[in-house]
Amino acid sequence: QVQLVESGGGLVQPGGSLSLSCAASDSIFRFTSMGWYRQTPGKEREFAAAISSGITNYAESVKGRFTISRDNPKNTVYLQMNSLKPEDTAVYYCYAAELGRGYWGQGTQVTVSS
Repeated sequence: QVQLVESGGGLVQPGGSLSLSCAASDSIFRFTSMGWYRQTPGKEREFAAAISSGITNYAESVKGRFTISRDNPKNTVYLQMNSLKPEDTAVYYCYAAELGRGYWGQGTQVTVSS
């Protein structure tokens, strides 16, 4: 089955930047959409960013600060996060969708703290 592996999480100070990667086991051409969700303890997983057919979509909370992109030859989707805030602290999950099915990565921890 499809595997999605996130990397790039870590500890960063407020105002700093971090870049996340999501590597897929197979060509990402098969996916109609890929994106990033995030979740903090006690809260529901929430949408952060997605890309579909070259069109990007962002949650209002991250718009203007986060950028999602993909590199098809590398089978990888990225999330560039700038101007990070403490409220961005969460486990970030990669998501990929094809017709009738979706897949999740295991997540990578992002902590924004001084």
